[in-house]
Amino acid sequence: MNSTHAATIEAIKAEILAQLNCDPSHPPMHVDAKLAAFALGVQANTLAVWRSCGRYGLPFIKAGRSVKYRISDLAQFIANRTACNTGEAK
Repeated sequence: MNSTHAATIEAIKAEILAQLNCDPSHPPMHVDAKLAAFALGVQANTLAVWRSCGRYGLPFIKAGRSVKYRISDLAQFIANRTACNTGEAK
């Protein structure tokens, strides 16, 4: 990962934490599915479908019934899915 990409991910992490009203001096390492869905702009049920069918490969932590998402994984997911257009390159 180059330094520009790493800086982009750090900026996205900061945006996510601000969106979730987290204390920047004590940010959480991970959030529950409801907050992760809010940060991504999808429904929590959508994340459940993505988990069950493996769509998009978004990493998650599962302990018993509890599902958590690392802030860093959410930021990486957003950075990897960011596009400038939907057309083919020429």
